[in-house]
Amino acid sequence: MAKAVFHKNQRVYVKPVGTWAVIEQIKPQWVKNMEEPLRIFYEVGLGRDFAANELSGEERDKSAGPVKHQNWRIMRTKNKWQSPEECTHHPFPGTFPVVVTDAQDWGGWRTPGAEYDRDPHAIEMQARIMANGLRLLHIAERITEFAKKDAGDAPAELVELAREARDISRFVHDIPSASPKTAE
Repeated sequence: MAKAVFHKNQRVYVKPVGTWAVIEQIKPQWVKNMEEPLRIFYEVGLGRDFAANELSGEERDKSAGPVKHQNWRIMRTKNKWQSPEECTHHPFPGTFPVVVTDAQDWGGWRTPGAEYDRDPHAIEMQARIMANGLRLLHIAERITEFAKKDAGDAPAELVELAREARDISRFVHDIPSASPKTAE
């Protein structure tokens, strides 16, 4: 008998392919007169179904905090679609920001060239916000902990800030559900 090891919308590493994917569908293989499925396969959108032993889930060290093991930063990448002379109105002519989220200087967030050219100052600000997002999340979580310890003595403004910080932290850490909850 088999039990599901992973759940829908969970991010998993697909070992045979060597990439990360999200489980789109759980496919149990049933046998007549059995209460539980014989096997369970997972569809991750890569052309075939995978067994649980071919997948591995993300492991997180909750005690380390979000900032200690990650160093998100902005790198400047050469602008391939315009020469520095064509983009003198950009804050850094000839380059655009890339927010790198991996220690090996790859992976992360980029913006399309046309979008950057439309409003380079806004994109530069967005890149700075993303690069500092983990630090801001860590501060929000510390505010929540501080307000929780001193709930009776904390000013009303701090309690409200802590409530907002808690909501932001939950939004970041919670796994999206398979179907949206409906209001009753």
